[in-house]
Amino acid sequence: MRFLTGQQVAALGGLDPHAALSDVTDATLLMASGDAVMPAETHVPLDTAPGKVYALPARVGGRFNATGVKWTAHRPQPQDALPMALTVTLINRADSGVPVGLLESGGLTAVRTAAVSALALRHAAPREVKRVLLLGAGVQARAHVEMLRAHFPALSCLGLWNRTPARLEEMPTATPPFPCDIYRDLREAQKQPWDAVITCTGAQQPFLGPEWFRPGRLIMQIGYHEVSFAAIQRATQVVVDAWGEFRHTSAKSLFQMYRAGEFADDGWAADLAALLTGAWRPMPDDCVYFSSFGLNVFDIALAARVLQRAEQENAGAALPLFGLS
Repeated sequence: MRFLTGQQVAALGGLDPHAALSDVTDATLLMASGDAVMPAETHVPLDTAPGKVYALPARVGGRFNATGVKWTAHRPQPQDALPMALTVTLINRADSGVPVGLLESGGLTAVRTAAVSALALRHAAPREVKRVLLLGAGVQARAHVEMLRAHFPALSCLGLWNRTPARLEEMPTATPPFPCDIYRDLREAQKQPWDAVITCTGAQQPFLGPEWFRPGRLIMQIGYHEVSFAAIQRATQVVVDAWGEFRHTSAKSLFQMYRAGEFADDGWAADLAALLTGAWRPMPDDCVYFSSFGLNVFDIALAARVLQRAEQENAGAALPLFGLS
């Protein structure tokens, strides 16, 4: 069984935006064909409330041949130097059940989320995306900058805003292929003619209202509760990465709205599979709202691909298991 650190995962191409987009695309099509499944997550509480540890299982066939579980500890106010969220992923072969490896996978979560956003920008935007506003400056926001650099180098402008402006200095914008404008006032940013707005914040209360929803614009919510119910109601089309059982428990704005009885079970227009197969496309004057839940089947796909390369290159620590070498 092979063990990989986060640095080794990165060295093996785990954070490559191009490889991540290919993985997410293939895994989505495998889900659509029935060759990938994602059972409901489960969790146990930590002794330090409200901390929890989540188990997110999935199986994905095809070139991945993997079944696995992402195991993530969300730790409130940790008293050590480690991140608040600690994530590892365990992979077994789907055909035989033989354990393959265990890897540090927080980076994989960020890059697969950004890859899903790339698909939404390509297929769910009402108009060609040339001007993008990115809200946030954390791990997810940085992954989205790298995604835009890789897949949308011809942007005419990338706008950046964060509640704490100093954190924007950590963003990877030293040598962007497109101009970057930093906004300290969100109201000033809101006035600009953006084709897409991407929210990657940790906001617990909505700060995007109906005034953000305009014809021809794509609003993409990556964080938890950034968009008000009234704003979502202004969208002419609602798109999701998937509509699953997690709608009954997730803290995402759309699912809170659903549980409040203000969004119908069939109120969404398309999911990722519909985008990739061309079964749905927006009209130029649509205002599209995209809710990204974050599908752990993608974590399993990316982890499987990294472990396959690790085996080819004999990378990481390969330790015997079950008495076998």
